Amino acid sequence: MSRILITSGPTRQYLDPVRYLSNASSGKMGRALAQAAIDAGHDVVIVTGPVEIEYPARAEVVPIVSTEDLLDRCLAIFPDCDGLIGVAAPCDYRPTKTEPHKIAKNGKSLLVNLVETPDVVAALGAIKQSQWMVAFALETADQRIRAMQKLERKNCDLIVLNGPEALCADDTRVEVIDRRGEIVAALAGAKSQVARDIFAVITERLIERR
Repeated sequence: MSRILITSGPTRQYLDPVRYLSNASSGKMGRALAQAAIDAGHDVVIVTGPVEIEYPARAEVVPIVSTEDLLDRCLAIFPDCDGLIGVAAPCDYRPTKTEPHKIAKNGKSLLVNLVETPDVVAALGAIKQSQWMVAFALETADQRIRAMQKLERKNCDLIVLNGPEALCADDTRVEVIDRRGEIVAALAGAKSQVARDIFAVITERLIERR
């Protein structure tokens, strides 16, 4: 039995007390992968951004809001886990300043300075010991090239490539790519089934070989 860390959902980077930068990640794939891992007999910890879904009752759920929150919690949890499935879609940018009060309209353009948020999976890849790591890559151009670049930069064992049509959807289409750049699985259908198939690949290639 393994202890598996799964990141899921979006993160939010606040501009003021009511407005934030985020994305349309729903957490559905994170939930489906958590269920697949639980059904296979593993312990699961889910670190999740704000979502409107319910995760499996047998999972330990750790709620977070920002990308910085996600990184802090994962750094604390990951050393006691056997593997990571990074399904979350962290917001990649944050404002350099969060206003303490709601920004009022004044008829003028609003300029917001943004800086990059931490790369959570890359930070975990830098500290991993014997753990295995699987990341997701949502790309719209040069998809396989960019997915491979992420796999190498983040020190992952597999990467799951998908597109923006997967956001908030019940169905998805993915490719699972290994460190040699080979597509080891091309999957499509309901996220529940695709998640089971992805976890089967993880089991065969990463869990059973350790």
